Amino acid sequence: MSLLSESNGFSVLKHRNFAFYLSARILGTLAVQMQSVAIGWQMYAMTHNLFYLGLIGLAQFAPFLLLILYAGHAADRHNRRNIIICCMGAQLLCGLLLLAFTYSGMRAVWPVFAVLLLFGSARAFMSPATQAVLVNMVPQESFSKAVALSSSSFHVAVILGPTLGGLLYIAGPGAVYLSAALLLVAAVLLMAATRPAPQVRSKEPASWHSVLEGLRFVFSRPVMLGAISLDLFAVLFGGATALLPALAHDVLHTGPSGLGLLRTAPAIGAALCSVTLAFIPITRRVGVWMFGGVAVFGAGTIVLGATTSFAVALGALLLMGAGDMISVYVRHLLVQFETPDAIRGRVSAVNAVFIGASNELGEFESGLTAGWFGLTRAVIFGGAATLLVTGLWAWRFPVLSRMDRFPHHKV
Repeated sequence: MSLLSESNGFSVLKHRNFAFYLSARILGTLAVQMQSVAIGWQMYAMTHNLFYLGLIGLAQFAPFLLLILYAGHAADRHNRRNIIICCMGAQLLCGLLLLAFTYSGMRAVWPVFAVLLLFGSARAFMSPATQAVLVNMVPQESFSKAVALSSSSFHVAVILGPTLGGLLYIAGPGAVYLSAALLLVAAVLLMAATRPAPQVRSKEPASWHSVLEGLRFVFSRPVMLGAISLDLFAVLFGGATALLPALAHDVLHTGPSGLGLLRTAPAIGAALCSVTLAFIPITRRVGVWMFGGVAVFGAGTIVLGATTSFAVALGALLLMGAGDMISVYVRHLLVQFETPDAIRGRVSAVNAVFIGASNELGEFESGLTAGWFGLTRAVIFGGAATLLVTGLWAWRFPVLSRMDRFPHHKV
């Protein structure tokens, strides 16, 4: 990200394919983030059922978990640009179906979960293709700048999307779904306007042996296994994001616009932290920083569950985003340094499984425990469990917790 401070940092946009791809990704991310706010608020307004809020995450994660490893292999065998276009088209279909359900006045919830299953399937194929296609969009000498600009733009979209969704929800959920559908139409057209990029395709047929190669590699490296699984279990217990509609309505007494701010706060904390890391990168005591970031995330979750103040809740979510960003930063560099280039795509797919599990499955766990213990107790319990996992993993993976520097493998 430090490349963005250079005077020619935006020169990579002169490459037509990258400029169109980046525009499509920004619009698609905005649409998805806006839509997620509307789905959660509308579901809770219709049912007032905390368990259903957890099911929203599970419905998106289940197909993702089943398909992501094969999707990583598909991204190596087929044209990645075409995969992304098809997946964006599927997301557009999901938005149009949600719009139709809203205007029909339908009260049943199962069609919404069916749409979310389709959305999760599209996301499974889009994730590895999106990560892998960037190298095909720009010349080798411009790749690092493209990565920096793409990452920064994604964070901006994640920050703006929930706020826009919350503000548009004032006009009703239909306004959010319609706006998201229009953005996705533009995203599909922009991605389709890119020229097919040169790509070296794998000729290895899909088999359990080839698909699971990345998984075998991760389990053979204690450092990678510890880093990735720490994020999985910590955010699994501390994933209070699914409960934000209920916290906003029942505890913090705010409306859709307030919910949008709450959903945006972790992304702001992560973005501020990422800018800091760009200027002051972590080079020593890598393990301590990673475990410290997860501990900060757990502590922020406890504060979020214990407070009735909107301002304090915003501060806690900012802290959670910053702590999570530190963990993500260290894990990302470890994965890149430890993985040979020949299997980096399949290892990225494995990493995506763990990331997806820590988010969507964590939302399901939060909804389930909220139904058992109550709303605020569930959030506090999740934060305490995250701190417990941090301590257990520091003991179980000492090679990671005591790591001083990143390994110096060629990326």
